Amino acid sequence: MIGPELKFKDQVVIVTGSSSGIGRACALHFANNGAHVVVNYSSNAEAGQKVLNEILSNGGSGILVKADVSKEDEVKAMFSEAVNRFGKLDVLISNAGLQQDSSFLEMTLEQWQKVIDVNLTGQFLCCRAAAQQFVAQQEATKETSHSELAIGKIVLMSSVHDVIPWAGHVNYAASKGGIMMFMKSISQELAPYKIRVNSVSPGAIKTPINKEVWSDPTKYQGLLELIPYKRIGTPQDVAKAVAWLASDDSDYVNGETLYIDGGMTLYPEFADNG
Repeated sequence: MIGPELKFKDQVVIVTGSSSGIGRACALHFANNGAHVVVNYSSNAEAGQKVLNEILSNGGSGILVKADVSKEDEVKAMFSEAVNRFGKLDVLISNAGLQQDSSFLEMTLEQWQKVIDVNLTGQFLCCRAAAQQFVAQQEATKETSHSELAIGKIVLMSSVHDVIPWAGHVNYAASKGGIMMFMKSISQELAPYKIRVNSVSPGAIKTPINKEVWSDPTKYQGLLELIPYKRIGTPQDVAKAVAWLASDDSDYVNGETLYIDGGMTLYPEFADNG
């Protein structure tokens, strides 16, 4: 059911890649806190519809929009549909991403390009569209308020592999490392417009993308060796952190990466002095 605090009451939030996993959890969390949520999917319409149905059945508000974030025309159409339906945009959760794993020696240009196109170029296209919309809204209303709060918030989804090398996944790791500098650079450029930009870097999270690991008891125990906190994260762990970064509670936080990883980035193999 919709939460009592409604921190995002009547705010319009686009969550890309929200038909499953972390994106789904973010969409539900924002809806439960009063937001109008744009649920985005690229290929699985049925999964996207299930997320929207769950939002609506809980008393929330939202629409479903198909868009491949690596396609400029589809991104523009998604933002136009959101604004046409709800009249504005307040928050972008730029979450859509994928993996296409291969050893480096065998990796094809197609495997490299697909991951970069979705994970990095997709962030560029969505963040640019959001920032342009935020600025246009501010100019259109000729805002005279002296509020110090942000006029728009962007949260990018990265990964602990923006700092942890990952052999066999160089396309994915490169895309996430790129997100870090992209996020910092646009946060620097957009801050004077009162647009806040931050990112979240999850560690091991129980989502369909890594089901092969967490569903296998042996692999799961091996995974826990990499996590000092000794549990795998949930999509809700990430969604709550994302919502904090998108809320006014974090209004003085800009250009930062929040690691939601149970300590995976703490070099746990050195816990016993190496």
